[in-house]
Amino acid sequence: MSEWKEVKLGDVGKIVGGATPSTRNPQNYGGVIPWITPKDLSINKERFIEFGERNISEQGFNSCSAKMLPKGSILFSSRAPIGYVAIAHTSLCTNQGFKSFVPDTDKMDSMFSYYLLKHNSENIANLGSGTTFMEVSGKVMSDYIVNIPDLSTQREIAGILSSLDAKIETNNKLNVKLEEMAQAIFKSWFVDFEPFKDRPFHETELGMIPEGWEVGSILDIAELFDYQRKPLSSMEREYMKGKYPYYGATSIMDYIDKYIFDGTYLLMGEDGSVVKENGNPYLQYVWGKFWPNNHAHVMQGRNGFSTEMLYCLLSITDVSSIVTGAVQMKISQRSMSRLLTVIPSKSVCKKFNTIIRPIFDIIKRIREENDRLASLRDTLLPRLMSGEIKI
Repeated sequence: MSEWKEVKLGDVGKIVGGATPSTRNPQNYGGVIPWITPKDLSINKERFIEFGERNISEQGFNSCSAKMLPKGSILFSSRAPIGYVAIAHTSLCTNQGFKSFVPDTDKMDSMFSYYLLKHNSENIANLGSGTTFMEVSGKVMSDYIVNIPDLSTQREIAGILSSLDAKIETNNKLNVKLEEMAQAIFKSWFVDFEPFKDRPFHETELGMIPEGWEVGSILDIAELFDYQRKPLSSMEREYMKGKYPYYGATSIMDYIDKYIFDGTYLLMGEDGSVVKENGNPYLQYVWGKFWPNNHAHVMQGRNGFSTEMLYCLLSITDVSSIVTGAVQMKISQRSMSRLLTVIPSKSVCKKFNTIIRPIFDIIKRIREENDRLASLRDTLLPRLMSGEIKI
């Protein structure tokens, strides 16, 4: 650590807060200026962020104290939830839920700054204060003390960690393409019926479908295991820290030392976050040992439908018609029974599964590789950031 020095963040860069234009004037929104919120960072899976759910107009920008952040700025969510970090991939601005760090490039490498803030995010979050909600102030951020090496060493450290994240991001993009391929094949077979055009068709409530096929509900091809779910409070999970994922409606919420399920399953959001803007449900294709809470339906395919087929089907299905609840959206088992779908013969399903399963085998291998890479990155991060490992 002799080559490292102790500095305040404010001495090696600027802390910049964000702002929100008045929502009463719709002309403040819908422009071309990227405007980022903590929610945008919470669903961002990569180091960089370029835009969020909404843009603001030049009028909206000028109507408040918003500030443009240059490319390479480090966005840090400072209001609940605290601690999400990303790098601005382009010039953009944020709402008031941020205290972003604009590094002095003569003293701080941008990528190193990103990993430095990720490494310190929990400690910074613990410095938050407030009665209505917790928030880290600009002064707290500016006065926060970190240890940094010289600029050349910063770049070397960032290069090691960045290479791992770059591979993870490349793998994620490949898996997106593989899932899109699987969905396109599914649509070709079971929506457009392209391989079956030369067969007789018959009329159903869903239109003309190949002879021998039926119409049924989602529950005719999906077996639900919701009765086995058991929610755990955050306090309970605190005493159960381990290696098995604990799933919520849309993502992994924690890792614990016990599991309920072991195998390949499909999770679909039951309440809270249940449907995307395009009407498709939130899905998680999972395998291995895990524990789900009670905000996600747990299911597998049945009656010839594999779990992979079920995933492809629901990935392209608009479920907005079965969502209930005004304050808290919900997809119940009862409403799922009203969702009709085409059910092909078991022989067709068997043939299709021989095509689709190898694609999902690759998806699994890539995600498992990413887990290993992320584990290596997370092991190296604190050791590199403390100077324990020399480059």
